[in-house]
Amino acid sequence: MELIAKQIQQLELKLLQSDLMAHPGLIDELLAENFEEIDSNGETHTRDDVIDWLLHKDKHIQWAFKDFRINALTNDVVLAIYSLHKPDQPSTDYTGSIRTSIWQYQKNQWKMVFHQASRKS
Repeated sequence: MELIAKQIQQLELKLLQSDLMAHPGLIDELLAENFEEIDSNGETHTRDDVIDWLLHKDKHIQWAFKDFRINALTNDVVLAIYSLHKPDQPSTDYTGSIRTSIWQYQKNQWKMVFHQASRKS
């Protein structure tokens, strides 16, 4: 399970920190066709909405994970749970967020099928 946790964490980082304009193939590699997201404001987003955000996000932000762990839901589905913050940002009101992602093993690779962000208070 520890090996899968490391792999999923690397995939989460790849999605957040890669320049997807330069590597658009990563989108289909990492996001399932039926992907959905609920953002920290409670709004639901489609796969296309999230792809648009990923393509235009600030490529210079270096995200940091804290307390990353996974729970196996089935043999081919895992739930990732972690805190995410921007360690290189000057002191602001942003304290980070709690994230959950559901990853499914499809055709010999892990793909994210769901993601949710919740603000930390």
